[in-house]
Amino acid sequence: MDFNLTEDQRELSSLAERILADQSTDERLKKLTQSGADLDTELWGKIAEAGLVGALVEERHGGGDLGLVGLALLLEQQGRFTAQIPLLDTVVYGLLPLLRFGSDELIERDLPGLLDGSRIVAGALAEVGAGLPAVPKVTARRDGAGYRLDGDKRAVAWLTVAHRILVTASLDGALAVFTVDADAAGVEIEAAPTTAPWASGNLRLTDAPARPVGTVEAGPEVAAWIVDRARVALAAQQLGVCERGLARTVEHVNAREQFGKPLSTKQGVMLRAAEAYMDTEAIRVTTLEAAWRMDRGEAATEQALVARWFASEAGKRVVHACQHLHGGTGSDVDHPIHRHFLWGRQIDVTLGSGIQQLAALGKLLAHVPAQGGSR
Repeated sequence: MDFNLTEDQRELSSLAERILADQSTDERLKKLTQSGADLDTELWGKIAEAGLVGALVEERHGGGDLGLVGLALLLEQQGRFTAQIPLLDTVVYGLLPLLRFGSDELIERDLPGLLDGSRIVAGALAEVGAGLPAVPKVTARRDGAGYRLDGDKRAVAWLTVAHRILVTASLDGALAVFTVDADAAGVEIEAAPTTAPWASGNLRLTDAPARPVGTVEAGPEVAAWIVDRARVALAAQQLGVCERGLARTVEHVNAREQFGKPLSTKQGVMLRAAEAYMDTEAIRVTTLEAAWRMDRGEAATEQALVARWFASEAGKRVVHACQHLHGGTGSDVDHPIHRHFLWGRQIDVTLGSGIQQLAALGKLLAHVPAQGGSR
């Protein structure tokens, strides 16, 4: 692949960094936590106003056509500053499926709200204790020309502030994808805080009206397309979490002294930090490869699973190392490094743990014919 970013991609990343560095400061995040607010409404508005989400949209819709690599760069910056905005979910579960599977009429109606930040989308795909794909516990049934959903989804990120929810469900035993309006009859939402402050909640659907994403017959393919992009997006977010967490750690061990010498001069500290750096770069390389392949229209499920596995396993090692190398300071829940730890652990298990990603990759590879052989 070509790891060189275009000028537009570099400018997008730079603009996002400037906005987040100015807005998502340690002091601001601490105040949000103290106030009990998960969503930084003001920052979310500034992100939309700056046109960062719009830059991902195809040129025919008035965007910059920067694709999944552009999204990865935005999410990397969000992860670096642990910015409390629903960027990943609104784009991956709202914007991208709309542009891919929505009709021209639906795009014209829904696109403006997704671009200006007035519409937030949550993704209720995962099943508790199961990796993806998994048989949904939510069931769907036909109701005239429409559909109705029944069942529960738990620990859905950004659910308590969402306007629309993307839901996987079982329709006559087959996987299908639907959207549900958060304020529709039969939709119950209760707050369910998770490790990271992502306005998470539990969802209960009782005869709730729903609209299919794409066609119900193509449900498995629609779900797979969305999940592949969600895996890459989570990996990109984890990259930023690890990158900034490690930078904070390097600053700490250079400043902190023990027996008259900086901690950074200790061999054990140097080796632990070096391993964390290599793990972080492994997340970067695998994430960019998967995003680049998808932007070229290539099949990249294997690459998405590899990136997501590195984000889980390597990311977990990095955030643990960062907290450990901060010593007693790292145990302070008010210290900025603790946020990176919480985000890293939350991303680790979102849409399945590392071992579940590995199992899915193994299952996928088991069906790839050997060279010169047959299935």
